[in-house]
Amino acid sequence: MKIKMILPALTEAKSPFWRPIKYSLFPPLGLATLAAYCSPGDDIRLQDEHVEELDLDDEPDLVVIQVYITNAFRAYGLADHYKQKGAYVCLGGLHVSSLPEEAMLHADSIFIGPGEDTFPKFLQDFHNGCAQKIYRNSRRDIEDIPPIRRDLIKRSRYLVPNSIVVSRGCPHHCDFCYKDAFFEGGRSFYTQKVDAALAEIDRLPGRHLYFLDDHLLGHQRFATGLFEGMKGMDRVFQGASTIDAILRGDLIEKAAEAGMRSVFVGFETLSKGNLVQSNKRQNIGHDYEQAIRRLHSLGIMINGSFVFGLDEDDSDVFQRTVDWAVKNSLTTCTFHILTPYPGTRLYRDMEAQGRILHSNWDQYDTRQVVYRTVGLSADELKRGYDWAYRSFYSWKNILKASLGHDTFKHQLKHFAYAGGWKKFEPMWNFLIKSEGLNKMLPLLESILSKVNNKPGRGPQNGTKDIGLSPFPAIA
Repeated sequence: MKIKMILPALTEAKSPFWRPIKYSLFPPLGLATLAAYCSPGDDIRLQDEHVEELDLDDEPDLVVIQVYITNAFRAYGLADHYKQKGAYVCLGGLHVSSLPEEAMLHADSIFIGPGEDTFPKFLQDFHNGCAQKIYRNSRRDIEDIPPIRRDLIKRSRYLVPNSIVVSRGCPHHCDFCYKDAFFEGGRSFYTQKVDAALAEIDRLPGRHLYFLDDHLLGHQRFATGLFEGMKGMDRVFQGASTIDAILRGDLIEKAAEAGMRSVFVGFETLSKGNLVQSNKRQNIGHDYEQAIRRLHSLGIMINGSFVFGLDEDDSDVFQRTVDWAVKNSLTTCTFHILTPYPGTRLYRDMEAQGRILHSNWDQYDTRQVVYRTVGLSADELKRGYDWAYRSFYSWKNILKASLGHDTFKHQLKHFAYAGGWKKFEPMWNFLIKSEGLNKMLPLLESILSKVNNKPGRGPQNGTKDIGLSPFPAIA
């Protein structure tokens, strides 16, 4: 059987003039995970439209398309195209789980929730000629999933091809998070067996790993076993955690010893009122700067995530946030305009209040205002968001944040990483188009090499200042 698996792209990612590096950073694994359930004799072709042109002249028997909110219209167009050609079309992903009635208009079958139990059942039904219209996840367990079909991934087209996922979901339930609708009706956070995760790591060549898990430190026993097993592997890796997990026990030290060199942290806001409004409980009552000092003392760089447009934000929020991030030597920052995704509590609340402006999912990209704001006008919010990126990544602030570290090596590492990421975008664009992106991986591994800081020290010379699955999301 001929099977086509497609991850559709945003229009921006396919521009002939400009391709942001973020769309070629790492291979998503949802479709390659599902492909492992197909029969050995199936002819499977997986295409990620972010990094290659789609072949639409082929004639597969089965088409499986991964749908997230900002590629939904593109995904529906592809689904309609292949249905007209006589293929059987399946849709799954976060957006399908949030709005199944919308997706059903374009598919023969849809998958709601994670696909580890529903996709094998569908394949059995499809071969028996009795495929159902809707497959709804009922079992949350990835302890014994088959190895990901990495042979289907075009590794050379990504900067960091060794992406890996060892868990599903997140133990927390923030109001604006896209994941709750996906994991509704069952466990919202669960992991592989430690031995299976380590075996998957062993399959990956080179040194660098990029963990795509929403919360790598979310299950203490699992994470402890994982990091203990990784010691001596000579790996360097990046992942995500929360403030409370960084401050709890010695798990972050174990992560650093195993090779963690960069962590994504959802700070989201400096306002306690906004944290309460967003149900971001894992941040409330915790000292952000204590967590930052702990990470910096271990030589771990920080990618801080911040959301603008929460109801307590005012016109000064952009300056306050950038100044705070620079003062605390965050290496990189990811800024977002608050976006009410369908299926979230935030969306339901705003819809009830009449604050949702439209359903043009292409614009639900965290860079545009799609709801009626409070405290800030839509124009103020958009201009402030754009200014925050320009200001934080100015050479002046990159240098200032770099000099906040104790050691020269950490200062140099910070400057090279932050500057290289945002100040050399034309170079990244050239490398993407010339298919030479993967050649930069040794440089990245060098930048991520270990930094030995003095214990307990961090920005400002250690003094305390007063004062973040199958069918994964890409937003």
